[in-house]
Amino acid sequence: MLDADVLAALANRKRLLVLEWLKNPRAHFPPQRDGDLVDDGVCVIFIADKLGVAQPTATTHLQVLARAGLVTSKRVGQWTYYRRDEAAISALAKRFAAEI
Repeated sequence: MLDADVLAALANRKRLLVLEWLKNPRAHFPPQRDGDLVDDGVCVIFIADKLGVAQPTATTHLQVLARAGLVTSKRVGQWTYYRRDEAAISALAKRFAAEI
C-alpha cells in the first residue's frame, strides 16, 4: 500500500512540475550565487519564481514533497535549497509498479 503523504504530494500539478524541474535543474533554473544547483539543490526563491507563486506558497509545496520523502532540503544561510531524492523516487517507482 502506498503512503498517504506520497499520494497527496503527487496529487498536485505544481508539485509534479517542481519534481520535473529538479530532475535537471541546470536546464530549468539560472545559476545561483550560493550553492550548486545539482549538488546543493535549488533555492526556494527560484522555485517560487518559476511556479509564479509567493515564497511561502512554494515552501509549503516543497515541505509536502519533503514529508513524502521525494526531496531533501539543505539550509545555506537564510535560504533553503531543495533537490530530488533520486533513491526514494526510484524506490517509489518500484512500489507503484508492484501495486499495479
